[in-house]
Amino acid sequence: MAIDYEILVKGNNVRFPCGYVGLASLTLLKTEAGPIMFDVGHTVNRQGLVAGLKAQELAPADVPQVFLSHLHVDHVMNIGIFPFSTRIYVSRAEWEYVAHPHPEDPWVPWLIREQLQKYDLKLIEGEGELVSGVRYFPVPGHTPGCTALVFDTTDKGRVVLAGDALKFPREMLQQGADHAFDSHENASASIRLILSIADRIVPGHFPELIRRGDTFLWDEPGELTLYMR
Repeated sequence: MAIDYEILVKGNNVRFPCGYVGLASLTLLKTEAGPIMFDVGHTVNRQGLVAGLKAQELAPADVPQVFLSHLHVDHVMNIGIFPFSTRIYVSRAEWEYVAHPHPEDPWVPWLIREQLQKYDLKLIEGEGELVSGVRYFPVPGHTPGCTALVFDTTDKGRVVLAGDALKFPREMLQQGADHAFDSHENASASIRLILSIADRIVPGHFPELIRRGDTFLWDEPGELTLYMR
């Protein structure tokens, strides 16, 4: 079985003067080892995640593994819809970071470690193989423990699920992070690494970026539909 993926919830980077409403990209990997969720999002996009899984003829209980790129609120809060038997992957560096986060980092959820300890939690370090054909590697900068996934597909080339190591095109163009709670130097190095190995990038808060020659472009516009009621 070739590795494939589906972006169930498309990320955006919308904000208001009083705060952010940007939703993270939530991606389902399809592998020989079964489906794997890359990030699970905030409660505000829980309906989108459930609907996306349903469109793939899946329920949360049908997804045995979840990979969390990092532990910010907009990437982890829907973990509660998955059964406690779910294997959860997160980097040890991120696990240690959220115990004592940067004093200016407002996005670490309260009691996130206590919640994740209810699951089949596996702390990973450095680079390695998640399942056959899917590798994880550290991309620190946004937080010290940010981790990305990379895999090869039959028709789309090499794909990197970047999480917030690369959130949107401005970070790609400036090769630097808007918010670096680790260091700006590490953030820039992680972005350069992602750009050097990928044919396609799923950013944390933007539609998929596709290599076109020496640069990356996007085929779909970023969008957010709002309803007033």
